[in-house]
Amino acid sequence: MAGLEVLYHLVQAGISCSQDAVVVLTHWEMIKHGLRCLGSGDQSSSDDRKSELLPAGWNDNKEVYTLRYRGDDGSHAHVLKAITVDSSLLFNLMNTTTQQVSELTVVIADHINEDQLHSFDRVYKDSQALSEQVRRHLVSPEERGGGGGGRRKDKKTKTEQEEQRDDHDPLRIPTRHPRAGTHPHWSDPMGPPFAAGGADLDPLGMRGGGGMIVDPLRSGYPRAPSGIPDILPPGAVPPGARFDPFGPVGRHRPGPDPDHLPPPGYDDMYM
Repeated sequence: MAGLEVLYHLVQAGISCSQDAVVVLTHWEMIKHGLRCLGSGDQSSSDDRKSELLPAGWNDNKEVYTLRYRGDDGSHAHVLKAITVDSSLLFNLMNTTTQQVSELTVVIADHINEDQLHSFDRVYKDSQALSEQVRRHLVSPEERGGGGGGRRKDKKTKTEQEEQRDDHDPLRIPTRHPRAGTHPHWSDPMGPPFAAGGADLDPLGMRGGGGMIVDPLRSGYPRAPSGIPDILPPGAVPPGARFDPFGPVGRHRPGPDPDHLPPPGYDDMYM
């Protein structure tokens, strides 16, 4: 905590309450992060000078503390306000250029020994913990790049910005080409669960199915070279030809045809 003890001793005579001690540590954290104090109050004046010290009259108002800061390089002005509410201090730090605001609430009794205000070794219960709260919740969210020792987060690349915008554009037409490293999961239109009705899509049976066109060579007859038994002689059918049969398949069935038997009493003239 180098520097805080020196600063505290410089203003120790004017410290009269616990919130004064909290403001001193907060001011020191601002200075450590590259800001310089211009003065107290909301309005700037011709007497403003950048300094690491607290200005005269910094704690005249115990209800509302107001301090102005500017980056050591001259950019990014900030206004720090600390408002006393019951037993707490509500901090508000605004970047007057970007209007960005960060906030912090400090419970005074958790960090200050009120009966030890004039002893730096005992006034802070845990100066490291309080300093960490100020840095994490009040100073760091500002990311004041040109205004102090902090750094701004890297901006997204143009490609990342375009991809993010495209993903949220409801009118964007998706690309027809899959991105590198990805493969579309397309199902086989002739396979399950689309196999039903497959013959309609493949009438000639080119994919291994039966197809829609009746093939006499697959109708149950024994295969004969270039012909159909009992229907066409050998050589009448070109090899591999497909066509509808000339008659019903299986018309020469073995055994008697039940339709050939006369009905009972067929010779009765009165029937």
